[in-house]
Amino acid sequence: MHARSALFDLYGGHLRTRDGQARVAALVRLLDPVGIAAPAVRTAVSRMVAQGWLEAISLDGGRGYRATEQASRRLDEASARVYRRGQDPWDGSWHLVVVAAPAGRPARTRLRADLSFLGYAEVGEQVWMSPYARRELAAVLERNGATARTARALDVDPPPTSAWDLDSLRAAYDEWLAVTPELVRRHLASHADAEEAAFAARFHLVHEWRKFLFADPGLPDELLPADWPGRQAAEVFAAEADRLWPAADRFAARCLAPG
Repeated sequence: MHARSALFDLYGGHLRTRDGQARVAALVRLLDPVGIAAPAVRTAVSRMVAQGWLEAISLDGGRGYRATEQASRRLDEASARVYRRGQDPWDGSWHLVVVAAPAGRPARTRLRADLSFLGYAEVGEQVWMSPYARRELAAVLERNGATARTARALDVDPPPTSAWDLDSLRAAYDEWLAVTPELVRRHLASHADAEEAAFAARFHLVHEWRKFLFADPGLPDELLPADWPGRQAAEVFAAEADRLWPAADRFAARCLAPG
């Protein structure tokens, strides 16, 4: 687990409802049970400040960091997709984005990664498609120095689901279902403190599930096979995340308390 990804998980989970801020010491304490050492936390925080995800603030008890507006938008979008909520019924149309790509290979690479994260697939040269108009699209284009024209497409025949690698995604969901029960048991048994154990188990659960944000475009249910394993995986994740939350959040509250 990388420190930067762990910080995103932390700010998107336990800190989002606590003004999106925490002291450095609390960040270090919270990430220790999941195997992230203090130097790695501090390095990742510095890089996230430079990238515009965090901003330094003064808090009671020491220096701290708060999620920026840019980060808050990304965290809200990710949270809605992680917990599979807030998705409107599909109207049968497709959102087309014809991109005027930015200059420079690094900027174009970042843009491709960001569009994929939002759930778009490239169906032609600089032509991207999603069944939904993603709310963060304008911010992604602006952040990467790109512009685009958008349109709605009807009667796409056949549906462009082959633009996503659904076979690999199916295999990933099958594997996740097979290994998750043991992952949770192992982390629950790895800490003497029950609340710390619940925090570590839930953190790893969310972290592993969050990887599907980069692979699963969130296609409408009617476009997926009847035996799609993502449905069962989502049910298992929600049940385990809810079960572990109370004790995990009590541990977070202990770490975030002043003094």
